[in-house]
Formats: sequence, structure tokens, C-alpha cells
Amino acid sequence: MSPVADGARALGIELSPEQVAKLVAHLDLMDEWGERMNLTAIRDRDQQVTKHVLDSLSVLPHIRGARVADVGSGAGFPGIPLAIVMPETHFALIESTGKKCRFLEHVRDALGLANVEVVQSRAEAWKPAVRYDTVLARAVGPVADLVRNAGALVAGGGRLLAMKGRFPEDELAKKLSGWKVAAVHKLVVPGLAEERHVVELCRSHDKTA
Repeated sequence: MSPVADGARALGIELSPEQVAKLVAHLDLMDEWGERMNLTAIRDRDQQVTKHVLDSLSVLPHIRGARVADVGSGAGFPGIPLAIVMPETHFALIESTGKKCRFLEHVRDALGLANVEVVQSRAEAWKPAVRYDTVLARAVGPVADLVRNAGALVAGGGRLLAMKGRFPEDELAKKLSGWKVAAVHKLVVPGLAEERHVVELCRSHDKTA
């Protein structure tokens, strides 16, 4: 059996053979391009599956709405794995580095991901015509910075998701201007012994939290 399919099943996600092939192809392209540019420090395939693919898919239950933005997408995590398993959802991969955007465009085109848009911009500078129901970021600095830089991208009633390792107690003690913590969800990534959490943020006046 495929480690990707088995790991996804442990997360409650049943993948088609085509989805498994696309998830693996993303890793293959990352390795190929990684010889020319720094996309990941993780070279071992089993570790890539666990720390990139399954880590990305672990946040799926907390995605809401039809429009999602991945801020600081880098090599495409978590945006591309989520886009592969959520083909009806529009994903904007927001990345400021030009060569990483070229990689993301190549992956999108090679895998035929019609639901993926690559945006070369800093989050705070991007002005989408329609804002996003969910804006998420993985390893892009403190929660307060994410609120400041990406909060304006979130539609009314939407959510900002910060993917973290350990419970970020110090970060959550800081004031989040105009925002509040709706919940902190513990994530369990198959095969990973390290802690994972996602901080779910909403606007301070949101009564649904």
C-alpha cells in the first residue's frame, strides 16, 4: 500500500489513485527543482510524506468555504495537497518570491489543478477582488504578525488559521488587534511524534465563535 494513501486514511481521508499520484508527483517535482533552488530541507521521502503531505492534510477539517488562501506558500504546503483533495475549492497560493511562484505554476500546470491560482505578492499587499473564507499559513512567524499581514484577506465571518508546532502560549498572550482566538485545535499527523496545533482566529465582533 501507498504511505500517502495509508496516512491519509488514518486522517479519515480516502484518496483516489489519481489523487495519490498527484500528491507524489508534487514531491517528485519539489525534489527535481530543489536541485536548483532551496524548496525544502527534507530530502527523505518518508519524512516528506509525513512532514509535508500529511501535515498539510491534517488541517482539512478546519477549512471552511469555497475560497481559501495559503499565505507564504513556498513549495506549496499546505495549499497544493489541500487543493488536490478539495477540487471544488478555489485555492490562492500567495508567495512573494518569484522563483517559488514559477515552481508553483509549474506544479499547478503539470498536475492539472484548475482550482489553483498562484499570486506573486506579499500578503499585506495583495488586494483580491473577492476575499477568502479561510486564510491559512504554515510556519510564517508569530500569530500577531499573521493577523496584521493577512487579516484583511479574510471575508466577513471567515477564519484565519495559523498552523503551529507546540501550543503557542506566548503568542496567544499578545493582543490581536481586532481579532480573537476562536479555538486551538490539536492536530495528529500519522507517523509524526512532534506536536501540531492549528490556531483558529476570527474577528473580535464575530458571534459565531
